[in-house]
Amino acid sequence: METKGKKEKAKERREKRLQEISLLRTIPYSDHQRWWSSETVAVVTGANRGIGFEISRQLAGHGLTVILTSRDTSVGLEAANVLQEGGFNVDVHQLDVLDPPSIKEFCDWIQEKYGFIDILVNNAGVNYNLGNDNSVEFSKQVISTNYYGTKNMIKAMIPMMRPSTAGARIVNVSSRLGKVNGRRNRIEDSALKEQLGDLDTLSEELIDRTLSTFLQQVEDGNWKSGGWPERFTDYSLSKLAVNAYTRLMAKELSDRPEGQKIYINCFCPGWVKTAMTGWAGNISAENGADTGVWLALLPDLAISGKFFAERREISF
Repeated sequence: METKGKKEKAKERREKRLQEISLLRTIPYSDHQRWWSSETVAVVTGANRGIGFEISRQLAGHGLTVILTSRDTSVGLEAANVLQEGGFNVDVHQLDVLDPPSIKEFCDWIQEKYGFIDILVNNAGVNYNLGNDNSVEFSKQVISTNYYGTKNMIKAMIPMMRPSTAGARIVNVSSRLGKVNGRRNRIEDSALKEQLGDLDTLSEELIDRTLSTFLQQVEDGNWKSGGWPERFTDYSLSKLAVNAYTRLMAKELSDRPEGQKIYINCFCPGWVKTAMTGWAGNISAENGADTGVWLALLPDLAISGKFFAERREISF
């Protein structure tokens, strides 16, 4: 009964916060807060449906030029057409975040048509488990898309980010399931956990090696004894890597001079009612997208390397 009471209270708190966010979303940005214009270019990956589509819609609704990308050209065109018919300034281009020629073609196209971008939202991601499932059959694909795809795009887009006093922004869609110090869903190896949690010992090589170790154990069939997160193991690890890489890049980018700043943060949209959750989520795509849009548009943003949910900072 006590557990049920705690769950109900948590649900009430979440619903109250979502109501607050819905209200905040109706308050327009003042002229003083609006650092962007119709010339501001935002790229959203995996934007043909779900959270990516909604982030595109909301950013376009604030008057930005949005480039909606999709691995499948036809579904990308359909999604963009829906937004264009709504009067939004949305462009579209094919992009596979795991295919170097596709990324290069996309970069060349941006260079030729726009010359730069101001915002990158890394939303492209996959998850093959639903409910209580925890198969690792597609773990390589999950980790490749969610982490390496995000990393590929960050490396490709940083040279294309326009210098400005407001700073360019990178927003990574992540998950609370990827918290290093999560109470229930965590890595059991305390030494590894400490290394991943400490910016002084965190490195791209460490992140990549951790994922390679897991994938090797999957191949060998002994991953269950590896001390990995117990829920949605492959997805959780992919998002842990995204969170860690976000912190690492924030540190690297912090040395950039004024006028060339790039701020990078990640957020958890929550359990959103989309195809990825089998439509079983308890949060609308509109509310799920909100924190990502808020981070992309934050006025006077000096925030970088942080993790957010429901417009509030949470720990990694």
